[in-house]
Amino acid sequence: MLPREKELTALWKDRPFSLVGVNSDQGGRDALRKIVEKEGITWRNAVEGSTSGPVATAWNVRAWPTVYLIDADGVIRWKGHGGEWEGPAGEWIERAGKKAPAGGPLPTKPGGDGKQ
Repeated sequence: MLPREKELTALWKDRPFSLVGVNSDQGGRDALRKIVEKEGITWRNAVEGSTSGPVATAWNVRAWPTVYLIDADGVIRWKGHGGEWEGPAGEWIERAGKKAPAGGPLPTKPGGDGKQ
């Protein structure tokens, strides 16, 4: 996924889109910092350190990578795995247009319209 994530963050940089990673690799912040530097990752990342940590548990993640599309109001619009997210994300971003600013806070718990 990583090469495509880089392309999409560049393509959608002026759109209402943000990518946030949750790293489940062991090794904590030091391991994540090395990956971010080596791979040129420019988006925010959280350190989970486990596939059964608090973020994965709160968000009901059962497979890696799991992708959530969350609108500017914190509503989950889509949940899926791997590359499946590109089509729904592109459609949603096009519909959203410039209505919402890029960035914004990540909800602390899942919520929204039940499309999980």
